[in-house]
Amino acid sequence: MPQGWPAIAERRPHYVIFGETHGTREAPAFVGRIACALASDGERLLVAVEQSATDNAALQAAWRLPADRFEPALGAAGWAGREDGVASEAMFALLVRLHGLKEAGVAVDVAAFNGMRDDAQRARLAGLPGQGPHEAAQAENIRDAAAAGDYDRILILVGSFHARKSPVGEGADRFEPMAMRLARYGPTTSLRMRDAGGSMWNCIPKPGTNVRPGQPITADKIDCGIHPTRGDSDLKRAPFMQLGPFPGGEPGRDYDGFIWLGPVSGSPPLVAGK
Repeated sequence: MPQGWPAIAERRPHYVIFGETHGTREAPAFVGRIACALASDGERLLVAVEQSATDNAALQAAWRLPADRFEPALGAAGWAGREDGVASEAMFALLVRLHGLKEAGVAVDVAAFNGMRDDAQRARLAGLPGQGPHEAAQAENIRDAAAAGDYDRILILVGSFHARKSPVGEGADRFEPMAMRLARYGPTTSLRMRDAGGSMWNCIPKPGTNVRPGQPITADKIDCGIHPTRGDSDLKRAPFMQLGPFPGGEPGRDYDGFIWLGPVSGSPPLVAGK
């Protein structure tokens, strides 16, 4: 277990959110370490990942397969067509590791929660402002997956934007991020990823592209690949987690603490795009 877990466990969170920047090898591996440690200590876990909720049925079907059939079935469950790091090799490796724990007799399950799972949910949440429908759907999908089993803890790996615990936007477009809504369903602790820089897989405008607010960027002006990232101040420590603000930062309402990953490296999509 990375350092810092006892202080988080003292809060007795049912939901622990890890707000990552997509596209690194280190963030999924960090969550895998925590899941392995908790499950090996006897906790019954659900690990929720930011893959499409419409692919959750395929994920569950793959999850029930033995090890020699799991990876091919998992690889066919919604990985193609995403270039944002959510469907990365590192995410795939995380799920393979968790399945290995499950096959060894450890009580761990997984769930995919991103976006609307069906038309009924879409219609019911359509009246929320701004990005509220998407955030509310994420929270509901996690809550419902958690309610389907007898779990001691729910670990959630999601983009750091969704992990915020304070409203986003102003006026009529003000909405509640996923973590803020999830806190209504049970004790929730949200931790934001911090790193020492390195590289990550992401999609950015090509050099010289003039990006205008509100205007779409065509595919020929986007560069998807492994790019350098500056990261935060280097703490020169092994990965750990901690409640409170990042060293040198101001206390805020968005997150309860942070995870420190150290240097990061990019993880490309499992299925190469065009």
